[in-house]
Amino acid sequence: MLAITALPCGLVIGLLLGALGGGGSILAVPALVYLLHQSPHEATAGALVVVGIGAASGLACHARAGRVRWAAGAAFGGLGTAGTFLGSRWSAALDPTVLMTAFAGLMLAVAAAMLVRTWREREKARPAGRDEPGQAPQHTPAASPALAARLVSALRIGATATAVGLLTGFFGVGGGFVVVPALTLVLGLEMPVAVGTSLLVILVNSVTAFGTRAGAGGLDWPLLASFAACAALGSWLGNRLAARVRPQALSTAFASLVTVLAISMAVTSIPRL
Repeated sequence: MLAITALPCGLVIGLLLGALGGGGSILAVPALVYLLHQSPHEATAGALVVVGIGAASGLACHARAGRVRWAAGAAFGGLGTAGTFLGSRWSAALDPTVLMTAFAGLMLAVAAAMLVRTWREREKARPAGRDEPGQAPQHTPAASPALAARLVSALRIGATATAVGLLTGFFGVGGGFVVVPALTLVLGLEMPVAVGTSLLVILVNSVTAFGTRAGAGGLDWPLLASFAACAALGSWLGNRLAARVRPQALSTAFASLVTVLAISMAVTSIPRL
């Protein structure tokens, strides 16, 4: 019966991973806890299996379309391994109720970040308006020294990669909602390429995080296998869906769903603290 419940859950998570390059993985833990009756610690470990397989499926589709920057993605994922290791250790030592309460807070933050990103993308998509009256033309400031600019960029990339690794290790999420904006803003990748490359980062982080939890008991492998298989199928379908549906519409609907789930989780978890 639980395996049947896992099928639509995995499909939805995979759809979001394939279409948005991230975000869907944050639904894996609530689905495993509240629908499939896993403990919080089992869910955060098991979610890494589901997310990793879903990311691998989506990555293959994006790679065939030439939307993956392998060197950038591997470097970004490698830089986050220390954060992934620390996050996994901290998560294992945390009280399950505190872990779920913190997860609810993360979900609210993700929903807010996705809504802000969607609003900015809509603003950029609007036709350029007339210059404001009385406003002088803007001039590009002189470029900073090349060495200083590279140093700042390297620090930003390292800090962002470490933060993503911490999220992956601690909560069992892929962190694509952070990776995609980072790849566009810090590395200057176009959105379709950033989405494809983010799946490589998610895969690297998920494998690393699960490796630190090797030997953890209690995982229901048949359940996770059916969940992950549907996530892989959903990721493939999401890749196709991305070409037909506006990403802004998907992001808005997803952020609304995450907000409702986060509030429900908070109402359930906070009284138990």
